[in-house]
Amino acid sequence: MKLISFDAQADFAFFRKPETNNTINLSYNIIHKPAILGFLGAVLGLAGYQEKGKLPAYYEKLKDVKLGVEPLGHEKGNFAKTNIKYSNTVGYANKGTNFLTEELTLINPAYRIYLLLDEDEELQSQLLLSIQRGESVYVPYLGKNEFTAWWEPITYKEYAFNHKKIKDGESVKIMTLFQKDIKLKGQLETPFPDFSKPFNFDESPFIYFERLPKQFDEVLMQYELVEFAYSTYQIKNANRLENLYFLEDLDAYVQLF
Repeated sequence: MKLISFDAQADFAFFRKPETNNTINLSYNIIHKPAILGFLGAVLGLAGYQEKGKLPAYYEKLKDVKLGVEPLGHEKGNFAKTNIKYSNTVGYANKGTNFLTEELTLINPAYRIYLLLDEDEELQSQLLLSIQRGESVYVPYLGKNEFTAWWEPITYKEYAFNHKKIKDGESVKIMTLFQKDIKLKGQLETPFPDFSKPFNFDESPFIYFERLPKQFDEVLMQYELVEFAYSTYQIKNANRLENLYFLEDLDAYVQLF
C-alpha cells in the first residue's frame, strides 16, 4: 500500500448542493468524496453517468479507495465566492420565457488530496502512475465541466505512514478534514480542539465545519451527508476517530474515509 497526495486546483469550482432550488444554487465549499472519485475517474478514463438510477462506472470501481482532503490557500477554511448568473432561453426548458438562475461559485479553490492505493490492484496501480506523471485520459473538472482542473506532478508526494496509537487524552495535529459526528459508547469524551496547545503561527487559529457528502445511498440514489470539521488546532481525544494514519515525516495524522 502507498499513501500519497497531490494538489488539485482550478480557476473556479461548483459542487452543487442538491437541497438548493434552481433559481439560487449554492456550492459545497470543500470538495467531497463523490466529486473526488469523479476526478479520479476522469484521470483513468472511466465512464460517467450513462443511465438514470444507475451509479457511474468510476464510482462503482473506485468507491472503496480511502481518501482524505486538506484545503489549500483558503481563508479559515473558506474559499472566495462569486455569484454567476445564467440565462436559459431554450424553449423546451422554460416554455418560451427566459429562465434566470444564479450559482454561488468558488474562486481559485485548491485541495491536497490524500489517497491510500494498493499497488497490487491493477486500476489503483494505473491511477498511481497517472498521478505521478500528471497524465489524464479525460479532462478532469471541479463540479462542472467548464471548470477545468489540473495538478502538477511536482506536487505528488509519498508518505511513510503507520497506525501509531494515540493515547487517551493526547492532542494531535490532523492535516485533513475529519468526521465530526461519531458514535461513542459509555462515558467517553468526543474529540475537540485543544485550545491550550500551541499552534502553527503561520496559520490563523480556527475551526471550520461543513456537512458534506461522504458516499451515495445506493438505494435512494442520493448523497449520504456527514458532519466534518477542519482545524489548525490540535485535536484532543483523537483516538476516538477511525481510520487515522500517522505521517512520519509531518508528525501529524490524516483521516482517510
